Amino acid sequence: MRDDEDGYFDSRVAATYDETTAELFDPAVVEPTVTFLAELAGTGRVLELGIGTGRIALPLAARGVEVHGIELSRAMTARLHAKSGGEGIGVTIGDFATAKVAGMAFGTFRLAYLLQNTIMNLTTQAAQVACFRNVAAHLEPGGLFVIEVLVPGLQRLPPGETFQVFHVSDTHWGIDEYDVASQGLTSHHIRIIDGRLDRLSVPFRYAWPAELDLMAQVAGMRLRDRWAGWKREPFTSESREHVSVWEKTTEP
Repeated sequence: MRDDEDGYFDSRVAATYDETTAELFDPAVVEPTVTFLAELAGTGRVLELGIGTGRIALPLAARGVEVHGIELSRAMTARLHAKSGGEGIGVTIGDFATAKVAGMAFGTFRLAYLLQNTIMNLTTQAAQVACFRNVAAHLEPGGLFVIEVLVPGLQRLPPGETFQVFHVSDTHWGIDEYDVASQGLTSHHIRIIDGRLDRLSVPFRYAWPAELDLMAQVAGMRLRDRWAGWKREPFTSESREHVSVWEKTTEP
């Protein structure tokens, strides 16, 4: 059971989120991400969509960057604000495809970013396009939008199969279920938490890099860079994820 107002990241998920995704909090993962974003932000304001419990926002703010967030889940936001330094990060509660940052005028952010496949939490193409437009409205002229997202793994899906295992450990099994006709992808997580079996299934909509570029164009942005990771590894046909940077060029 989930709290409808918090979406899939309700109080039950928020209570153990940092622990069940501990690999994402590893300094080897966090530091390259924060360094990349801090370099792009410079002295400007930064907006994180789906700020969650502050995995990236907190270390970014610790570098002196002014960070604001948009987050649907009040439970995740409460956990962020309970952390050291979290109380100083403003969060607007709402859907990041449409929510406007409270108390700030449009066009005031140098950088916006959306990490860890979170663009796919918007399960329709219309919602994803709306997200790009919402970001463009928040960005100053020449502002940047960064997305970290997987490349759909269809080339590794055997003919006729719809399931793909993406993680296996003693306490966590992850299985992606594809619906190619609708560009749908449901991630099933089965975990052992405190000796009990816990299952969480979250629906997504995957999008190809070229489709995201078109969404950016519709919103008045153009592709500036695309990398295979935060250390600026070259993006190739074998890359399993990409870090893309779009620049605002016109009003949407």
